[in-house]
Amino acid sequence: MRCWRRARPRRGSWSCSVRELRTAHLAAPDDFDGWRSAARALILDGTAPDDVLWQVEGEDDLFGAPPTMAAIAEGAFSVPRPFVDLARTVICHRDPERFSLLFGLLCRLREEPRAMEDGADPLMRRLARLASAVRRDMHKMRAFLRFRELGEGEEARYVAWFEPEHHIVRANAGFFVRRFASMRWSILTPDLSLHWDGEALSEGPGASRAEAPGGDPVEAVWKTYYASIFNPARVKIGAMLKEMPKKYWRNMPETALVPGLIAGAQRQERAMVATSAAGMTGDNATKSWNALRTEAKRCTRCDLHRCATQTVFGEGPLDADIVFVGEQPGDQEDLAGRPFVGPAGQLFDRALVEAGIDRTRAYVTNAVKHFKFEQRGKRRIHDKPNAGEISACRWWLERELTLIRPRITVALGATAARSLFGRAVTVSALRGEAQPLPEGGEAWVTVHPSYLLRVREDKDEEYARFVEDLRRIGAQRAGPWRDS
Repeated sequence: MRCWRRARPRRGSWSCSVRELRTAHLAAPDDFDGWRSAARALILDGTAPDDVLWQVEGEDDLFGAPPTMAAIAEGAFSVPRPFVDLARTVICHRDPERFSLLFGLLCRLREEPRAMEDGADPLMRRLARLASAVRRDMHKMRAFLRFRELGEGEEARYVAWFEPEHHIVRANAGFFVRRFASMRWSILTPDLSLHWDGEALSEGPGASRAEAPGGDPVEAVWKTYYASIFNPARVKIGAMLKEMPKKYWRNMPETALVPGLIAGAQRQERAMVATSAAGMTGDNATKSWNALRTEAKRCTRCDLHRCATQTVFGEGPLDADIVFVGEQPGDQEDLAGRPFVGPAGQLFDRALVEAGIDRTRAYVTNAVKHFKFEQRGKRRIHDKPNAGEISACRWWLERELTLIRPRITVALGATAARSLFGRAVTVSALRGEAQPLPEGGEAWVTVHPSYLLRVREDKDEEYARFVEDLRRIGAQRAGPWRDS
């Protein structure tokens, strides 16, 4: 191919410059050895990255065939081992520019041997993303490929269908040979097929999904077993879909059961909650609360349990008319295992007394049950929970409110309000007005006591307003609720 560049015109005249492109032919889209040999020859021949056209055999060349490499230059040079590993992985990506990008980096490495150490470099960042996508696709193939049995006895053969995003089938072949060395198997993909006869691996042309078997007798046994061990209470649906997108489900027999198992478990949970709420009095309520608190001590729904000392569960009478929900335990609460015992808790107690509310007749808890902090020397500085942590811990708060069924639930601060309403809200927008709750009762929103410790201006006025909020909320407790 000839590339023409129009030069700056001079008094109405035109001049042209020509540069020759050289073609490097590769035998396959993942031909690392072919790319390495061609790249070495091109560099030793002094070819610039922009002067090379990389062509995979069998792929159409829309611009015609430029001059090919006339000869392979003699000689060798060394490159960092990390580059070889990176190139071997990136070659498997479907990005059509992958060969040129790697060749460009290789040329730079001859002048800048430490170029790969610059993680902020745009070229390195792009290649790192390509490599990451390939590794992830290889992991998906290993995790989600399922073999189906064909034939019986010595004639038995196992066949699997998979649709990779990138050219990873050859790169993954060694894993399956080692893992299933005693089986005779075939892996069919749209690009190519692999066949293992127990001794040698061979390749074949690509296949279609229609050529893959749909199931075998073993699947029925596996589905029965999977249904018996499935625990929907441990399933995080969002995380599951992120790790195992639905496009892989059709290759896996057990995934056909997941939607029904989750839906059935949710119906069963709602029925149990409704039944328990109707008859939850006296000893039954206490036993249920103790069981819930014991289970919460083992909570691993988010990563906060890794650093916190312990779960800080709610406390108070289970027939309380009013529940106060804070944000999360602080440093002293984390050590004591009780909510609202630190400086904010002491201020809260004083405000309750002034508002005429007996704390011993109220239930006090937090939206998040583990202390989130930033370590600064020997001090642990409070760090605000994020949306994922609030959502993960909301399950416990909902169980507490289902057991207690308070007439009034008070959200102390924006974090508590977000947990209560299931969405981000502001204290200023909801403060001072009752908000009906779908499960019954009403919610009120006010500031968290820790806010009063941090405020610098009008501290007395803000505290007085907080006390007035509590006084007004306490006055709403009169009236029927539990028998309604």
